Amino acid sequence: MSEPGQSPDNPWPVRAVATRVAKWIDRLGTVWVEGQIAQLNVRHGSPTAFLVLRDPAADMSLSLTCPRDLVVNAPVKLAEGVQVIVHGKPQFYTARGSFSLRVSDIRAVGVGELLARIDRLRRLLEAEGLFDRRLKRPIPFLPNTIGLITGRASAAEHDVMAIASGRWPAVAFAVRNTAVQGPNAVAQIVEALAALDADPHVDVIILARGGGSVEDLLPFSDETLCRAVAACTTPVISAVGHEPDNPLCDLVADLRAATPTDAAKRVVPDAAAEQAQVDDLRRRSAQALRNWVRREQHVIDGLRSRPVLARPLQALDARAEEVHRARRTARRDISRLIAAETDRLEHLRARLSTLGPAATLARGYAVVQVVDARESGEDRPILRSVDDAPAGTRLRVRVADGAITTVSEGADEAH
Repeated sequence: MSEPGQSPDNPWPVRAVATRVAKWIDRLGTVWVEGQIAQLNVRHGSPTAFLVLRDPAADMSLSLTCPRDLVVNAPVKLAEGVQVIVHGKPQFYTARGSFSLRVSDIRAVGVGELLARIDRLRRLLEAEGLFDRRLKRPIPFLPNTIGLITGRASAAEHDVMAIASGRWPAVAFAVRNTAVQGPNAVAQIVEALAALDADPHVDVIILARGGGSVEDLLPFSDETLCRAVAACTTPVISAVGHEPDNPLCDLVADLRAATPTDAAKRVVPDAAAEQAQVDDLRRRSAQALRNWVRREQHVIDGLRSRPVLARPLQALDARAEEVHRARRTARRDISRLIAAETDRLEHLRARLSTLGPAATLARGYAVVQVVDARESGEDRPILRSVDDAPAGTRLRVRVADGAITTVSEGADEAH
């Protein structure tokens, strides 16, 4: 037969299981636990108070029980959202099958301790590079839709929407109202942040809350919220508290605004200011254009006033007489040269006529050439000796006014 509780044939009764679980939990001893009070129930006339202690960084909680006097006489007024440290012993109630922590001491977490913890978290996030300015995403100049996470009907919501709408009337908002303090703030803000980041129409997200104490602003220094802000792909503007307040989400966000009003001024441009700037730029550009035209007109007037452009033919007129005088001189010199050369040519022609064969022929001389049928007229040899013209030789005799042909009768012996 199997051991009790190890098979369906030999099961343990409920009382056996509950008793054994209670014995195991009873061995744990006492423990100190820190968290935020999520629920507080102090019934009138009941000696026992019931609390729920929540972990602000995770969706986990513990049920607490304690004497009613311990809550009434606590060092600070206990309420939902208060951060406390409790000392208690785990217990398992066999009658109801429930677990709770039986508290014997409750202490409030002091401001100094909270600030020290925030500083340790700040150094951790800084070491991981979550504050690096190179990771900051630029804020769009004119976003289509602005995501706004803030408390319901809060002054921060009114300030952001009123100021932004006054600066740019066409601005659109996607508002997510969440708790901004207390035990549920971190979870609601992270959920709203994820929803707005996933919305493709949202171009920038504003996380806004008014001022408050260190305890009130504690959710905005929560590690879970800081990492959620750093993980967003949409630019995030942190506008939490007033100027002196500096929660950790200010350092993780892409832009820190001193107040919600400052965030509204940074997220959209001022339409009136932009119009004034456009008008000023138009006026300045028109003035600059007019000044440029005046400068260029002055340059053109200066060029036109110069003599070469004012009277372009003046230089030609001044040189016209000189040109005419030079032409007359050149024509006279050329005429004189032609006349001198003509005279020289006449002299040369006269000398040539005197020395040429025609003049000799005119004086009664003749040129006798031997006529040979095999030779042309130009190649006929000139008769230079009587031996070259024996009897019967045909001869051509050229005189001043023509030429005659004759036949030689031989040498003249009488000569």
